[in-house]
Formats: sequence, C-alpha cells, structure tokens
Amino acid sequence: MVFSSFPFLWIFLPIALIGSVLTQKKGSNVFLLVMSLLFYAWGEPKYIVLLLLTISLNYCCGLLISRFKSGRKKSLIAGTAIIINLLFLGYFKYFNFFAESLNGLFQSEFIPLRKIALPIGISFYTFQAISYIADLSRGSIEVQRSWVDLALYISFFPQLVAGPIVKYKDISTSLHNRLLSLDKTIFGLKRFCFGLAKKVLLANTLGYTVDEILSHPIDELSGLLCWTAAVFYTLQIYFDFSGYSDMAIGLANVFGFNFRENFDLPYISTSIREFWRRWHISLSTWFRDYLYIPLGGNRKGTARTVINLLIVFFTTGLWHGAQWNFVAWGLFHGVFLILERFLPVKSNNKRFVSLLKHFYTMFIVCIGWVLFRADSLSMAADQLKQMFLPKGSGSWSFFEIVDPITLIIFIISLLLSAGIGKSFVRKIQEKQPALSEVLSETAAIFCLFLSIVMLANAAHNPFIYFRF
Repeated sequence: MVFSSFPFLWIFLPIALIGSVLTQKKGSNVFLLVMSLLFYAWGEPKYIVLLLLTISLNYCCGLLISRFKSGRKKSLIAGTAIIINLLFLGYFKYFNFFAESLNGLFQSEFIPLRKIALPIGISFYTFQAISYIADLSRGSIEVQRSWVDLALYISFFPQLVAGPIVKYKDISTSLHNRLLSLDKTIFGLKRFCFGLAKKVLLANTLGYTVDEILSHPIDELSGLLCWTAAVFYTLQIYFDFSGYSDMAIGLANVFGFNFRENFDLPYISTSIREFWRRWHISLSTWFRDYLYIPLGGNRKGTARTVINLLIVFFTTGLWHGAQWNFVAWGLFHGVFLILERFLPVKSNNKRFVSLLKHFYTMFIVCIGWVLFRADSLSMAADQLKQMFLPKGSGSWSFFEIVDPITLIIFIISLLLSAGIGKSFVRKIQEKQPALSEVLSETAAIFCLFLSIVMLANAAHNPFIYFRF
C-alpha cells in the first residue's frame, strides 16, 4: 500500500485515525502494530513472515544482551544479531547481484541465479533493527522488554517501506508516553498534504517527462533532451523522496510520534559534503554512527580517512540497489567529498565563490543522478556522452516531448528546491502569525484537492525509494 493511493487515503488512514483515538488510553500500541502489519501485508503478505522473524530475532537478542553489562559475550551476541540481519538483507537483495558478478568474472554459471523477489522496505527496517542492537550493545539505550513495542518501532507503517530510518532512542519515550492532540493532528495532516502534493503534482509530472525522454534510444535524443532528463530527474527524485518523508513525518505527528527531519533543502548546498548533511539525513547519519565512526572516522590519519570514506560511500551506493551503477554513484560522490576535504577553496570574494561552489555542487549532483537513474553503467555512459558530446540534433525536438504545463511545474519545482517557499512562509509567520495559519491550512486543503484530482486520472506511480 502506498500513501498516494485511494485505498490508503479513504480506507486505511481514517480507520487508523479513529482507532488510534479510541485506543489512546489502552491498547494503542497493539492497534498501531496490527494496522502496520496490515499495511505491509497489503502489498506482500508472504514477506510479513520475514518481517516478524526480524522483529523476534532482535527482540530475543536484545534480551540476551541486557543480561550482560560488558564483555565478550555481550559483543558476541550483538555481533551475531547484526550479522544475521545483514544476511537476511544480503540474501534477498544481493544474492543474484553477486552471483551475476561472479559468473561474469569467471565467464561461466559459477553460481546459479534464483528467483528472489525483493521484500519492500527491507533495507529500511533492517537498518532500524541494527541500530537498536548496536545502541543497546553500547549501553546508550535500555532494552525493550515488550515484544509489541519493539515490533511497533521496527514496523510502524509511516516509515516502514521508505523511511526515514528512525533510531530507537529517538522514539523510545513516545512508545510508552505520548498524547494525541488537535494541534499535532492538524500540523501532521497539513504536512501530509504538502508531501502528497510534492509527490503527485511535482515529482510525478516531472517523472512522466523523464520516462518519456529516456524511453527513446539515446542516439535519437539531442543533447538538450538528455540534459533535460537529467535536470528533471534531479528535481523528481528530490520531491518524490522528500514528499514521502514529509508524509511519514506528518503521520507520525498525528499518532503522537516525532520523527527527525530527513531533508533540509539539499539543493542549496555549496559542497558535496554539505549536500550529504542535507540529503536523506537519516541514512547519512546512520552510516556515520554505525560504520564511519566505528571504522575510525578521521582519527587515524589521512590515508585511513580516505579509505573509510570510500568504504562508506561504496556501501551507501550498494544500499540503494544491487546494481553497479548505484555503486558507481556512491563512489562518485565519495571521491568528490574526499577532494573537498583535502582541497579547500579560499577567496576574499565570498559571494562569487559561494555561487561558483553552488553551481559546482549541483553539476556534480546532477551528473550523479544520471548514474543513479540509468538501468546500467553502459546506459549511463551513453546518456552522459550525448550530454557532453552530442551527435546530431536528434530525432525529437524539445517541445515534442516537454509541454508548457510541465515547464511551469519545472519552474515551480526549481524555486521550491531553492528554498523560496520556506523563506516566504517564514516571513509571513514572523509578521502575521494568525494569517500564516489560515493560509497554510487553505494551501493544504487546496494541495489535497489537486492531488486527489491528479490521482483519479493518473496511472499507478510508486515512490522511487520503494525499490530500495
């Protein structure tokens, strides 16, 4: 089930809201857990067994870890739990990827491929489970002795299938002590409506054009159309994923939970390093806390820092998908982040240099998204070649594919990604707080109305990060 679907909007969400209010004083966690499992089972009922197995494994290992204050036994149990979690993820997501890679290397069917469907959300809920075990082993959180409460943490439907990745310590208090309120409900529903509009009105519109352009052979496209696909996809993936995060954060507020922000205007960044502080914040902080720092971070010299960063970005790329183009995308970002770390730019003309750094950052990010979007490295190479060394004018003109409405959506998306909307809202809130509330509620209703109209006439279009 996806947030941008009528079954969710008209059936699931109303039942969840009403039930949450009725069970507020007793049984709320049980009710939300049942709803979360139904939400997951809607699309893939057979993989709910894997989800329940993951929950039970980490629950039992957590109880075992809590029996030891320190020492090798505690570390052994935690390490075993983390390895088993990774084995689940590795088998379902990467078995055929590594099998194909080895078969290609040895030019034979060294390992037979298997028919393995990827369980939705496995990358997200696996990382949440690992963070629980790791923090428990470090002694930074208390063990959760209720299976229901731990199950709700791992499977809570707003973030179950596409994040953000929530750490147990951030919501442990809310699992036991939360209060539903009208203010939080209104705020959460507004946030949900704005996120839905990001997905349906902006991301989907840009995405249709990207799909249309790249459905043609690359040699039939002009350099302009190849650049258009790259720039449009840069905006599409931002509004698609940040829209989902907005909806997840909004729904969490409605049910009494507070999730941390997952995006902070990443496209205003002036470096790749800053970009990763603003993009998919829950993932970048997860890798920082549970991989980069344990590897030694930047505490063991320049060479070790470079190796650690390459490991982190190799893993970041691989986390996104079992294809070499995702690995290339991760390493591409990692190389530029390393160069920035050791080749700082200094100038007296700060405004001019800041502008240049912004264009450099967006250029690198945009090129990276070509690697990310392509079905293979060869397809990415073909598009990049046509972007920088175009052959001919192509068989399709720009306005044969890109219509005026899409251009308007593109301009609106560009302005919103630059933070124009947030600046405008902030100014109104400072000068006219009462008017700001009225305008935001009116805008949310309008966005919801337009989104429903678009959904009624649109084909199914799942969120990009559902496949990770």
